[in-house]
Parts: sequence; C-alpha cells; structure tokens
Amino acid sequence: MEIPVIASLNGVTAGGWLECALAIQDAGADALELNVYYVPGDSSETGAAVEQRYLDIVAALLPKVSIPVAVKLSSQFSAPLDFIRTLEQGGVQGVCLFNRFYQPDIDLDTLAMVPTLNLSSSIESLLRVRWAGMLYGHTDCGIAVTGGFHTAADALKALLAGADVVHLCSALLQQGPGLIETLLADMQRWLEEKEYSSVNQLRGSLSCRHAPNPADYARANYIDVLDSYSVPDGVEF
Repeated sequence: MEIPVIASLNGVTAGGWLECALAIQDAGADALELNVYYVPGDSSETGAAVEQRYLDIVAALLPKVSIPVAVKLSSQFSAPLDFIRTLEQGGVQGVCLFNRFYQPDIDLDTLAMVPTLNLSSSIESLLRVRWAGMLYGHTDCGIAVTGGFHTAADALKALLAGADVVHLCSALLQQGPGLIETLLADMQRWLEEKEYSSVNQLRGSLSCRHAPNPADYARANYIDVLDSYSVPDGVEF
C-alpha cells in the first residue's frame, strides 16, 4: 500500500528536535511535520521573537534531514501570508493550517484550573478554508488544513479554496476509521454531479485568486454576514 507516512514532531525549542527528527527519518518517514506548540505568554516577548523561534528551529533542522519538512502553524500570527513566504525561503516545503490550542477551564467549585479536551466541530474548519483560499497561489508550499473537518462538504470546501491535504482527527475519534470510505464516496459522488474530472481541476478554483468576488475573503464577508442576521422571533430591542 502506497500511503506516505508523515511524522509529526511536537516541541517548543530547538533542543531535542534534531535527534528526534533524525530518528524519525531513519525509521522510514516520508516527511516531517514540525508542530511548534507554543503559547507566547511572556509579556516581554515580541511578535518578531515568536516568529524567530520557528525560523531558528527550521534553520537548525533542515540542513540535517533529507526528507521534506512542513510546519504546523498557529492561526494567531499577525501576518501569516508573509511569514509562510519566509518559511518557504528557509526551505520549508509545506504548511499545516492550523494548530488547535486546547484551552484550560476554571472549576467554579474548587477554584482550580482544569485541563479540558473538546473535540472540534465543522464550524472551526471555516477559518482554515479561508486562509487556504488566501494563501493559494502565493506559495509553492503544500497546503494542508486541520481542525474541524468532519464531512465530505468540509473537505470539498477546503479543496475548492486551495488545500492539497485535509486532515481528519476528531471525526475519526467519534466515528471510527470506516468514516474515511464514506467521505471518499460522498466526495466522488459530488465531483461527478458537478462534472469535475479530477481533484486537480477542483483545487483552488474558489481561492481568493479565482473567486468571482475575492473581497468575500476579506472585510466584505464581515459586512455581508452582519446584513444577513435575522432577529429570532420574540426577541425585542
């Protein structure tokens, strides 16, 4: 079976990445995803320093490995398109949009911080779809999306926007690996109904670059959303 194995390596500093990356490469991985799971909580740390953390890890690692390297990104960078171009210039061959940072909760009885695990929902996929659509055509990096992809419709929207790869996690935890066969069949059916001959024909056809109204990816969408809201029956202002 020819399924590429992409290993995901999680960390926050340069130390230890190289040893683990070489071990993963030697074990037979086809590519490596760097998951810099870092929450910048220091008030003295600048946005430039946060970006530099990623760039330093990439610069230390890429010369030592021969397999392609992708970087899993947070959605909270101030200028993600520019930063992705910088990563590409450093040798990164793919990006994954976006990391889901699990949020701690507060127990009102014990007044303690408690860890929580909330699986994703389809609504979260729209953030990834939007940025895939804005990134498409501006980089040679492969574009993967992750977070909120549960249905064939979710995956198709990502491909239309310009994603190369759609990741599944929560959906598989909830429904099991048999879901993959169902999603692929549903996607194939949709492609045939819309007379697409291939995924390549579909991919990026509704990106910001090719959309009938590119402004829908930016502020115009915000205005249209506000205009579309209807007050529920019985609610008065």
